[in-house]
Amino acid sequence: MNLDLKDKVVIVTGAGKGMGPAICQSFAEEGAKLVLIGRDTGALDSLKADLSSLVEALVVRCDVTVPADCEAAVATTEATFGRVDVLVNVAGGTGPVGATAWETSPEGFDEIVQLNMGGCFLMMRAVLPGMTGRRYGKIVNVGGTFGMRGRAGRMAYSASKWGLRGITKSTAIEAGPYNVNVNIVAPGMVDGPRFRTKVMPGMAAARGMTEDEVIAEHAEEYALRRISTAQDVASACLFLASDVSRQITGVDLPVDGGWAAL
Repeated sequence: MNLDLKDKVVIVTGAGKGMGPAICQSFAEEGAKLVLIGRDTGALDSLKADLSSLVEALVVRCDVTVPADCEAAVATTEATFGRVDVLVNVAGGTGPVGATAWETSPEGFDEIVQLNMGGCFLMMRAVLPGMTGRRYGKIVNVGGTFGMRGRAGRMAYSASKWGLRGITKSTAIEAGPYNVNVNIVAPGMVDGPRFRTKVMPGMAAARGMTEDEVIAEHAEEYALRRISTAQDVASACLFLASDVSRQITGVDLPVDGGWAAL
């Protein structure tokens, strides 16, 4: 299937880490022009070098929790490429892991909500005037299934992703008359460096299990009995960023092997 993403201008936040590189690689293989956004420009420069044989890419330092940074990143993109066709909000964090609601500090709660919710809001706010003005645009927010079912020990993270669903659905209604699609991809557990080094150690310690035991237990909770990969999430982002999904807006698309459905 031809997704017709060649020469589309795609901003990806959090491009250099986590699921970001796989998502950028997938768009590059489709021929999109990429704007790689994040705080760690070293990681972004390395990713740009990896993609240089496939596509034109621009690196922009941006803290998505700072309104002026978001507005400047979009202005730089428009000055370089003339427009923004697609925004993929990947930037996010895990927040407190293993803490109950009453053990979570107000500071820890505020920090993850501001990053996971506020960062998406600020980037959407920056791109939407251009998208609505041109009557074309695709926004894909990366949420999480813990924002669909909740999870013990992940209250703050769950709250941030649950709130992102509301931001996505409300904005989809507002932007729809301007031919702008706004959707959310909701990964379950995604195997990768952050999962292995940040999430699993805390969960294993809290439960008195080895990390491999915790991973195997998670896999058993999924209908497909396997944990998602970054490429699984990237494929969903490509679909929602393309006109193949032109009649889909305001939806949650779980990419979780069936966990949210069970």
